[in-house]
Parts: sequence; C-alpha cells; structure tokens
Amino acid sequence: MSAICEVYKVARAQTLIALCGTVPGYWFIVAFIDIIGRFWIQLMGFIMMSTFMLALGIPYHHWQKRAHRIGFIIMYAFTFFFANFGPNATTFIVPAEVFPARLRSTCHGISAATSRLGAIVGAFGFLYISQEKDPKQRDAGYPSGIGKKDSLILLAGLNFIGEIFTLLIPETKGKTLEEASGEVIELDVHEVPRHSA
Repeated sequence: MSAICEVYKVARAQTLIALCGTVPGYWFIVAFIDIIGRFWIQLMGFIMMSTFMLALGIPYHHWQKRAHRIGFIIMYAFTFFFANFGPNATTFIVPAEVFPARLRSTCHGISAATSRLGAIVGAFGFLYISQEKDPKQRDAGYPSGIGKKDSLILLAGLNFIGEIFTLLIPETKGKTLEEASGEVIELDVHEVPRHSA
C-alpha cells in the first residue's frame, strides 16, 4: 500500500470517529453543562473513559478479530464521546471560572499550556509505548513497547487518576465568576454605616 493510500485510510477512519464521537460530545457539553454541572460532567467523562478503555484493553485479542472490528470502533468512538462530553471541554471551562479575576488570564494560560503539553506527551508517548514486544508485529523503526492491550489498560489507570483529581475541583454551576473564584465579599447589613440626613 502506498503512503498516500495509507494516509487516506487513516484520515477516513479518524473522520468517522470524530463525526460519531467527538462532535456529538461537544453538542452534549453545550446542552448539558449548566444542567448537570462541570464537576459531574468531568467525573462522568473520566469514569466512562476508564470503563471503555478497560472494555477495549482487557479482551483486546477479542477485538482484533475481523468480526468484532465494528464493535471496537463503536466503543472507541464512545471513548472519544466521553472525552469531549467530559474532561476535554471542562479543562478549558473550569479554569476560566475558578481563578481570581486579577490572575485569571495568566493562570488560565498556564493551565491550557500544561494540558496541551500533556496532550503532546500522551500522543507521542502512546505511539511509542503501544508498540508490540514482538518485532514482527511492531511498526518499522520503533523500539519495543508494552503493546496496545497494556497501553489501553494503562490509559484506564491514568483516567482513574483524573477521577481522583476531579474530586479537588469546585462546582461552578449557577455561580457568578466572582462567586466561583471566591472573590465575593459578603457584608453584614448591621455593619454598614448609615449616613445622617
């Protein structure tokens, strides 16, 4: 197969996954973020991604059979759906709401840069770590990795760590930016000085 043909097939598959999983995930986040809340959406996203990664990783050899490839694609698309109807969207919504106004843009920029750095490390790291141990099954020019099955299980573990860190995030649903960032100063009406007429 030529390089152009291979790129076309990969692009076609990724477009299908994006249309079936990623785009609907964004639609759902827009529709439900103020109903369900940021905390619960992010927690649900991590839990569902962990579940689908384990469901793909543990019986990985089952999914490699030609008869089960469509099921693999559907479950993989659900992983993308819950990534976007979950942590992918909340990672840029929550920082914009929880940081104090005087530091908001700087802290949001640091948060965004950190998440993008993690995405780069994850994308390239997965390429290397998912290489099979058997040289015959490995892509040419890559060192031995832990394999796709163990990589999916590792990703489920990383999603579980995301679940734990989500417990540290405050819920900002229904709050103003000042309330969400803790900048509201409540005054006691009895302490307000009265002006004489």
